[in-house]
Amino acid sequence: MGDFRKLEVWKISKNLAIEIYMLTNIGEFSKDYGLRDQIRRAVVSVSSNIAEGDENGSNRQSIRYFNIAKGSLSEVQTQAIIAYKIGYLKEKEF
Repeated sequence: MGDFRKLEVWKISKNLAIEIYMLTNIGEFSKDYGLRDQIRRAVVSVSSNIAEGDENGSNRQSIRYFNIAKGSLSEVQTQAIIAYKIGYLKEKEF
């Protein structure tokens, strides 16, 4: 493995985390502490698990971390759908 910071998938997931933090810091989303905190934890988990998997050194363990990242991304997607449907996110943001 190598330097996770060079992985395009890590860069994209890190940028997604930054975007989610910015979106959840404004409006009604910022006041819904449960959903706000849950989506933040899930989105940070994506890039964190990609990084940990890449630096792990074992293919088997790396795959495990990448699968956890994939699961966390599904959580983010579900929470974003909910946020959109209840009006916390505009269509463009979604």
